[in-house]
Amino acid sequence: MTERTDGDRRFPPALAAVAQVEFDYDDGEGVDFEPYDAFDSAVETTDWLRNWTGNRDVDGDAYRVFGQDGTGGLAALWCVRPGRPLPEQPVVFLGSEGERGVVAGSLSDFLWLLADGLGPMEVVEFGRRDARPSAELTKLAEEHATSPRRPAEEIIAEAQAEFPTFSDDLDELCR
Repeated sequence: MTERTDGDRRFPPALAAVAQVEFDYDDGEGVDFEPYDAFDSAVETTDWLRNWTGNRDVDGDAYRVFGQDGTGGLAALWCVRPGRPLPEQPVVFLGSEGERGVVAGSLSDFLWLLADGLGPMEVVEFGRRDARPSAELTKLAEEHATSPRRPAEEIIAEAQAEFPTFSDDLDELCR
């Protein structure tokens, strides 16, 4: 039976495990990511999206915010695949200065990016860069991911190809 994501704010076990990891920014050489131990509430998510877009008519129902970077940019599951459970939804990043992009096609793929030393901001801001793989996050991905490990470039390109209008769609919401 497939779970519905409408209103689902149950934190996936994989994200709970990620929340236990301390990410080292290392003066810009590491990963700038601060995971949460629960999703932001629906009210907080709607307030954030309204402020980000300047549009008082939007709501945040399509997003489950689960972390941020040091400037306040947010990482979220984007509930764009109707009827599919949260771990099968893509991961997106919306930065504090308007940066935005699809990071990974699923939570599993996101775990492999983290294992390779790439956080949501790094994917959107820099794409693939010289990252430092993490043994701790590799182990976490091996325990929680349902997708096979693939090169970061492949994960990122596949997700961005599947959702090529993400940025344009957000632009249409902005006022």
